[in-house]
Amino acid sequence: MPSTPPPGDPAPPDGALPAVALESAGSRPFGVYLHVPFCAVRCGYCDFTTYTAEELGPGVSRADYAATARAELLMARRVLGDSERPVGTVFFGGGTPTLLPPADLLGLLRAVDDLFGLDPGAEVTVEANPDSVTPESLDALSVGGVNRISFGMQSAVPAVLATLDRTHDPERVPLAVAWARAAGFAQVSLDLIYGTPGESLTDWERSLDAVLAVRPDHVSAYALVVEEGTRLAAQVRRGELAAPDDDDLADKYLLADERLAGAGYGWYEVSNWAVDEAARCRHNLGYWRDGDWWGVGPGAHSHVGGVRWWNVRHPTAYAERLAAGASPALARELLTPAQRSVEQVLLRIRLVDGLALAALSDRGRAAARRALGDGLLERAPFAAGRAVLTLTGRLLADAVVRELAD
Repeated sequence: MPSTPPPGDPAPPDGALPAVALESAGSRPFGVYLHVPFCAVRCGYCDFTTYTAEELGPGVSRADYAATARAELLMARRVLGDSERPVGTVFFGGGTPTLLPPADLLGLLRAVDDLFGLDPGAEVTVEANPDSVTPESLDALSVGGVNRISFGMQSAVPAVLATLDRTHDPERVPLAVAWARAAGFAQVSLDLIYGTPGESLTDWERSLDAVLAVRPDHVSAYALVVEEGTRLAAQVRRGELAAPDDDDLADKYLLADERLAGAGYGWYEVSNWAVDEAARCRHNLGYWRDGDWWGVGPGAHSHVGGVRWWNVRHPTAYAERLAAGASPALARELLTPAQRSVEQVLLRIRLVDGLALAALSDRGRAAARRALGDGLLERAPFAAGRAVLTLTGRLLADAVVRELAD
């Protein structure tokens, strides 16, 4: 939930969607994202819609949040009408969802099931900090239907964690993973960040070693981005911390891919690896493959049938709108077929199965041929009519997609 929403048109007070967005709705994958905006400490690099208790002040209570989010789910059911929209994926993100009691999270999951119905075998993910769970809380979540847990590990090096304002002890990570395994989660994922100021290549290798030692099913590794408006950006601007270096980021990405591939993990999106296809994050694949999803919570983004909208950011404003029977949507945009096509190029090229060359414009196909000659696209898929990034192409993914989408 980035800090600066894109420009858009006013959203209707009742949240109604144009008829074109609801056409053939039941034929498209549908997921629900549930944003929990609370954090124990706000990390200096984060520009998501998150707040500590001190930032929110009196009148905004974690205890009331589940009921408020349920009100948006009820509105979503009303807006989407009577058409069947079984939910294939549910993702509790944040913030730190596990700062809410398991009963609150599971109550929201039951509301999704009651209102829409969960697909048999639906993927249900909860993000967590390693220090925000216990064996008992993980047992409760697993018994209640959560089958995937994603821990924000970020690094195994205390000094790196301190620069990121992360509060957990690195030794807590293997404990949390072991507790999740014992609780019966089908999938365990770990999130990493590389390129933190002061992080050496040896530090990064230490983090990768720690990940491989606990054998998660899924690993995400993201380059640190200095977002405007964050405390980290201010520290970089004042010269207190160095900005991430592109060559350093490339070296760390290559090391991550080498180590993960050597341990049996396959990349399926530029920043994500999994032990097998079943371990890939189906919820995120829905984003990358132009699925539909409803984002619940302050600052949450949604997409249904080519209409994209985003909620007001502050929990107080969010709750007030819902209490008044109004949509919490701040603004929205109706994507044209051309815009949707361009977005699919931008997103699908990041996936291991790439995109069909036929989806590109004439200029895009010419750019793809140049990218092939530059070693940025794989030759065998190209011959079969698909554009798939090579390892070098993944390093330059942003530049490649700009060329292909032109």
